[in-house]
Amino acid sequence: MSIAYHLETDDQSKRTIQTLEDMLRACAIDFGKGWDNHLPLAESSYGNIYHASIKAASFEALYGRKCHSPVCWTEVGEAQI
Repeated sequence: MSIAYHLETDDQSKRTIQTLEDMLRACAIDFGKGWDNHLPLAESSYGNIYHASIKAASFEALYGRKCHSPVCWTEVGEAQI
C-alpha cells in the first residue's frame, strides 16, 4: 500500500509512465497509422518485462508461470535492436 505523495511511489509511477510512453512511441514509429491495432502486442510486452520491485514479470507474478509467446520478434518490425 502506498502513501499519498510518497517520493518513492511518485518516482515509481514516473518510471512506469515513461516506459509505457516509450513503448507506445515505438509502436507509432514502427507501425505508423495502424499503431493502435498493435496495442495488445505492447500490453503483452509490458506484462513480460521483469520488475525488480516484485522480482518477476507481472504476467509471471499474476499467473505463477512464465509467458510463452509464439511471436517471432524479428518478424514483427523491420528494425532490430
